[in-house]
Amino acid sequence: MADASPTETPAAGGIPGLPDDWPQQATTRVVDLVDNVRSKTAGPAIRISRAIVYGLVAMILLIIAMPLLLIGLTRLLDYAIPGDIWRVYAIIGGAFTALGLFLWSRRPRGAARA
Repeated sequence: MADASPTETPAAGGIPGLPDDWPQQATTRVVDLVDNVRSKTAGPAIRISRAIVYGLVAMILLIIAMPLLLIGLTRLLDYAIPGDIWRVYAIIGGAFTALGLFLWSRRPRGAARA
């Protein structure tokens, strides 16, 4: 009988000059690079889109809430101030006029007119 010695298979040698785990290292570097690029591009885009969406929702809610608050204020003042309703309208109108004059005084002066 012949001597049954195991035959040695050549090791799955890599490319000369490269470490044996170079595919793992290359994959890790590619994944790290993709994550880095994604964090620098998608991160700010997500933040900007969230700010736009939350701003639009807040604006819509404010547009809905303002008339309701004005109606509630009118009814509260009508209950609190005895007499005719014109007094309540004069108070609210005066408040809006004062607010408008204040904002008018804060406008930028010397701006280019279109």
